[in-house]
Amino acid sequence: MSRKIILATSNSGKVREIQAFFKDLNFEVVPYTKFIESFEIEETGKTFKENAIIKAKAVYDELIKAEIYEIVISDDSGISVEVLDWQPNIYSARYSGINATSIENLNKLISELKKLEVQNSKAFYTASIAIISPKGEIFTTHGWMHGRVIPEKIGNGGFGYDPCFIPDGENNTLGILPDNIKDKYSHRIKALKLAKLILKNI
Repeated sequence: MSRKIILATSNSGKVREIQAFFKDLNFEVVPYTKFIESFEIEETGKTFKENAIIKAKAVYDELIKAEIYEIVISDDSGISVEVLDWQPNIYSARYSGINATSIENLNKLISELKKLEVQNSKAFYTASIAIISPKGEIFTTHGWMHGRVIPEKIGNGGFGYDPCFIPDGENNTLGILPDNIKDKYSHRIKALKLAKLILKNI
């Protein structure tokens, strides 16, 4: 049985987060760049699930060429805002442009809310995780976090749109909520919990 999980990302923060979450499974969790050179993956899907699969399959195929047969995991996530017709959705990471930074994307979202002169709007985060087994079997999981966005930045914690997102049941944004509270609502952790069940059976 494979004892490695290869992540279809080179994002060190994401690698650390998933390493910590899967530590009890005794898998070695590593970025794909430990085995092959980094390469651009074009996300052409119309859903988070499709994009997660595209990323996982792109890395899996390159690893197979290098005769590396391990589990590959990828994720795709973003925010959808009701008053913006449920955008930016799958374009969350490039809302302000192809190479936009997280702060540029956040500032654009706040700017759009201010233009509409709304105090808040329903919103939700989606996380989709794709898992490919060493044999090429594909599995996916999802997680959601519901709440609302406000047209201002409060707090410096988290990342992405967190400083303007308030989860249902809370009065503070993810930018200032402590990690243990954020983890209770986290869309990615919900998806990872389901992924863990799959990994135990691969």
